[in-house]
Amino acid sequence: MIEYIKGKIIELTPANVVVECNGIGYLLQISLNTYTAVSALKECKLFVYEVIREDAYNLFGFSDKNERALFLQLISVSGVGANTARVILSSLSVSEIESAIVSENVHVLKAVKGIGEKTAQRIIVDLKNKIKLNDNLVGENLVVNRQIAEEALAALVMLGFVQSASQKVVAKIVKETPQSTVEEVIKAALKML
Repeated sequence: MIEYIKGKIIELTPANVVVECNGIGYLLQISLNTYTAVSALKECKLFVYEVIREDAYNLFGFSDKNERALFLQLISVSGVGANTARVILSSLSVSEIESAIVSENVHVLKAVKGIGEKTAQRIIVDLKNKIKLNDNLVGENLVVNRQIAEEALAALVMLGFVQSASQKVVAKIVKETPQSTVEEVIKAALKML
């Protein structure tokens, strides 16, 4: 089992990345979130999930362990395969998916291409009790805090900051001051980054 691959990015598209490690080029299928996380890098470390079948050997790459963990939970749902899970992770962030599942928001999941109402409901029923939300964003204002955090994170990434570092800073700010507006979170994050 491959835990992660670390190496030089040789080719990068929104759907795939070729990472060279010790003279071997590994083709990994990725989500748009991972693409965004590694697009400005020359080298990367991707966490891996292997799919070995009689007719195929595929590697899926993830920029962080949280995305891979959610991918594994999604493919455990009947009717959701690896490609469907990758489309979900490309359409929504990890926190948006978790938030939709916990709040039982079928409409958010249905908005993803290829996900119908029955599949969205099945995802919610199967994963609602398995999703462990980050303590830094849990509370009665969960959805509001997540939306503020996501908007602030998107703005920081557009400003050129690394997504993983920005995510940690934004999560800390939202945890410490949950009543902050998006602008306040961004200003505080700019001072910490």
